[in-house]
Amino acid sequence: MSPSQEEYVMHAMSRSAPREAVGSVVVAEHHTPIGRLALAATDEALLYCGFFPPETVRERLAAGGRECWDEAGADADQVAVMAQARDQLDDFLAGGRRSFTVPLDPSLATPFSKEVVLAVAEHVPYGGTATYGELAAAVHRPGSARAVGKALGANPLCVVLPCHRVVGASGRPMGYAGGLRAKRFLLDLECRG
Repeated sequence: MSPSQEEYVMHAMSRSAPREAVGSVVVAEHHTPIGRLALAATDEALLYCGFFPPETVRERLAAGGRECWDEAGADADQVAVMAQARDQLDDFLAGGRRSFTVPLDPSLATPFSKEVVLAVAEHVPYGGTATYGELAAAVHRPGSARAVGKALGANPLCVVLPCHRVVGASGRPMGYAGGLRAKRFLLDLECRG
């Protein structure tokens, strides 16, 4: 992730929640074939799945008014959401699952980023790809491929909301928060499935 993308994501995470406390969040690390993922869960949903270190996620969520815990301080509902997310990620990354049923809370995304990542989930099926330009057209913003790329870079629910399915106009993988190796792994996994 480039420094400008990182700043954009961090700004979005810290300003997405109101300044007053809005509930506690458990933040943990999960090791996967595409690298270390940080996961954050509320009592009801997965809030974050991404490549920032857990410490960075905790800092940004706290700046947005959320109380953050590690798994030792989590309540039973948070533990259940976290376990469901881990199990489904592991199953997906092993090729045994094509979609996720863990409840999601995309509130860390900016409104445009949320619109874009939800459009990927809706318009680009498992094993398929779309270009940034095609996705821009799908969200009724033709000619906004760069803005779409920036919005995808701010996806707070990587893998689960499949921004990895968006490729350059040439059809080649471009830009991904977890790096091109992770993006290629995910695209190859889906092509084999």
